[in-house]
Amino acid sequence: MVRFSILIAHYNNYQYFTECYESILRQTYKDYEIVLVDDCSVDDSYQKIIELTKDNPKVKVFRNEKNSGVGFTKKRCIELASGEICGFVDPDDTLAENALQIIIENYSENNIVVYSQFYECDPKLQPFKVFSHSRAIKNGDKMFFNVFFEATHFFTFKREAYYKTSGINEELTSAVDQDLYLKLYEIGNFKFVKVPLYYYRIHEKGVSQESSKKEKLHKNWHRTILDTTIRRNIDYLYGKKISEIENLPGFLKVKQNNIFKKIQRKLF
Repeated sequence: MVRFSILIAHYNNYQYFTECYESILRQTYKDYEIVLVDDCSVDDSYQKIIELTKDNPKVKVFRNEKNSGVGFTKKRCIELASGEICGFVDPDDTLAENALQIIIENYSENNIVVYSQFYECDPKLQPFKVFSHSRAIKNGDKMFFNVFFEATHFFTFKREAYYKTSGINEELTSAVDQDLYLKLYEIGNFKFVKVPLYYYRIHEKGVSQESSKKEKLHKNWHRTILDTTIRRNIDYLYGKKISEIENLPGFLKVKQNNIFKKIQRKLF
């Protein structure tokens, strides 16, 4: 069987982690490990997680020496993993009970990533809709920047493929996943599973929802796309010099949201 590494970057989230953990325990696919790295939580979350998981040999819990941010923590998760397939699960989210089984069944020699649809949920984790932008994408497109988040949760990847990239940018405090997705996209094929396998909790303290962090999130998202253009040796986007574009995500959303692009996205 293929070993699956469920990666969890944790910080002050025990109140939600219990649901996350329970959803993992219910998985129909049993050859997995949980690698959790705590980024020096300032409450008693770390101690509670140790107590909760102490009798489960599938769980490996680590702690950073100092608070180092999500980029550093997620990178460390991968470095500590042993599975052939890896996937990040946020501690305030959960998985469908057949998530790992379906993901594993969709891997082949021809793809390095398998990702699915996901449910958007309220703070109590009650689904209210399937995220509308998740879809299959065309592989090998130099102009794909994932600005509509076509590829997102539940996102999994071959660990050996990860090490063919420059790896997670540990300096990023947000947009870490998007940076990783784009790096992996450049070295192999993605496969989409049109089934919601992930429950994404929307609440006021979520990293992507907290208003105090949104400005930094936008800056990091711009930085991620800029780094991508550098890797791909792209100097101009739609006739404009990249160095003159102040908001790359916003610019690309406009340019890639015309009728032709909408049709093109639906074809894949």
